[in-house]
Amino acid sequence: ARAGRGWCQGLDIPNELFLTLGLVSLVENLLVVATILKNRNLHSPTYYFICCLAASDMLVSVSNLVVRLFMLLMEHGVLVIRASVIHHMDNVINMLICSSVVSSLSFLGVITVDRYITIFYALRYHSIMTQQRAMVTMASVWLASTVPSTIFITYYHNNAILLCLIGVFLFVLVLMLVLYIHMFALARHHLRSISSQQKQPTVYCSSSLKGAVTLTILLGVFFICWGPFFFHLILIVTCPTN
Repeated sequence: ARAGRGWCQGLDIPNELFLTLGLVSLVENLLVVATILKNRNLHSPTYYFICCLAASDMLVSVSNLVVRLFMLLMEHGVLVIRASVIHHMDNVINMLICSSVVSSLSFLGVITVDRYITIFYALRYHSIMTQQRAMVTMASVWLASTVPSTIFITYYHNNAILLCLIGVFLFVLVLMLVLYIHMFALARHHLRSISSQQKQPTVYCSSSLKGAVTLTILLGVFFICWGPFFFHLILIVTCPTN
C-alpha cells in the first residue's frame, strides 16, 4: 500500500504553462481552418475532414484557455465567483472538452479511412466519398461526439465511463496503426515492382526507409499528443484517492 501511494503522488503543473500551450494550439488551428476555408482548391472531402479536426482541437484549446484564465484570475484575487456558479461553469467546460476530444479522435479515424480509400480505391474515390457523404459523415461525428459528452460528464465518477473514453482512444490508435501499415505495405510492394523493372534497388530501399520514418512520425506524434491525457484518465481509474 505504501509503495502504491508512492507512485500515485500528485504533480503540480503551472497554469501559465497550460495557458501558453492553449494559445499556441489555438493560433495553429485557426490558421489551418482559415487556410482551408479561403483556398477554393482545398474544398474537397479530405480537407473538410482536416478542417473539422482543426476545429475540434481549437475547441479543446478554447476550453483550456477559459479554464486556466479563470483559475489564474481567481488565484490572484482578481476575480471572485460563487461556488455554485463555478460548479455550473465547470460542467459546461468539461462537456465541451469531452465533446471536442471525442470529435477530434473521431475525425483522426475518419481521415485515416479517407486516406485508405484514396490509395486502395483511387479510381472510385470520388464516387465513394462524395460531397454529400462527406457532409453526412461530418454531421454524424459532431452529433455522435456531442451526445455522449453529456453522459460522460453526468456520470464521470463511474470508472466505466472513463474506460469507454480510454477505449475510444485505443480504438483510433489501433485503426490508424492497422490501416497505415497496410497502406505502407502496398507502397512497398509498388516500389519493389518498379525497382525490379528499372533494376534500382537503392531507390527502393531509400523510399521504404522514408515511408517507415514517415509512418513512425505520424503515429508517434498522435501518441505523444494524446497519450498524456489518456494516461491521466488511466491514473484516475487506477489511483482514485490521489
